[in-house]
Amino acid sequence: MTTTTALNPVLRVAPAAPAEAAAYFRVGLVFHADVSDVAAALAADGDPGFVVLDSRSTASWDQGHIPGAVHLPTALIPERAEQLLDRSVPVVTYCWGPGCNGATRAALALAELGFQVKEMLGGFEYWAREGFAYETWEGTERGEADPLTAPVDAEDCGC
Repeated sequence: MTTTTALNPVLRVAPAAPAEAAAYFRVGLVFHADVSDVAAALAADGDPGFVVLDSRSTASWDQGHIPGAVHLPTALIPERAEQLLDRSVPVVTYCWGPGCNGATRAALALAELGFQVKEMLGGFEYWAREGFAYETWEGTERGEADPLTAPVDAEDCGC
């Protein structure tokens, strides 16, 4: 190890071998979807092939939610999931945002019941921050895209 590498906090622990890194990142995509991909799939013509589930409280749902989402607070999943969801359709869960693990808890509860599930990274916070339309108890709203989370002059980020 060179002196530069020894002092470099990024490389102090060497990166994984490419095959190991590919396996790790592939697994991440199995369990997660991002806000932009969910929005694009919902906006496309036809059935997106999944249902979006908002796992927050009714007060939070009323404050704003993704159009077309199913509202099912995490605590009610064991008793109501079978009534509201089709086990053959994958579910994408979301909660408030990156600082909240409610969507993770909801995804776990659904997986334990035998549903295929992914968690939407960024949650409702990033849905709104990226400028996607959302519904409230008063109707549909859409804010300006935050330039720190979404491209200002392009339809998508190109990633």
